[in-house]
Amino acid sequence: MAQSQGWVKRYIKAFCKGFFVAVPVAVTFLDRVACVARVEGASMQPSLNPGGSQSSDVVLLNHWKVRNFEVHRGDIVSLVSPKNPEQKIIKRVIALEGDIVRTIGHKKRYVKVPRGHIWVEGDHHGHSFDSNSFGPVSLGLLHAHATHILWPPERWQKLESVLPPERSPVQREEE
Repeated sequence: MAQSQGWVKRYIKAFCKGFFVAVPVAVTFLDRVACVARVEGASMQPSLNPGGSQSSDVVLLNHWKVRNFEVHRGDIVSLVSPKNPEQKIIKRVIALEGDIVRTIGHKKRYVKVPRGHIWVEGDHHGHSFDSNSFGPVSLGLLHAHATHILWPPERWQKLESVLPPERSPVQREEE
């Protein structure tokens, strides 16, 4: 009897030690390196959720890639919504600081992206709440770079940074 109690006690002690080491490591990894997220809505169709409302893509979000605010035109990024800080949105980077972009339905026909900001849009124009609605987005709102589709399995793929030719900035800042 005493022997079985000793085994249980050792097991619980080992479990607690492992738990209190594993949880902080996992939280740090998910917060600083990468995590996964389900993409909802039609704003990024056809790149994400091409099947409409019956499917939701799950993507890998790489926090490490945006740690120095290094983004490129065409990248698909996750960011904190400028209108609702409780919500994260996923959009494509269209223009970087200094670029002049032709807008779609914005109050100004052309916008020069200010320093420390980017211009983001959904791929499905007209069904996207993006920079055409709220203007340039501060780099401080960047959350992560979407790098791969993980689910559903038939859509496993690396997400390419492709800027649609019709959405190229009118004038680009020298790189």
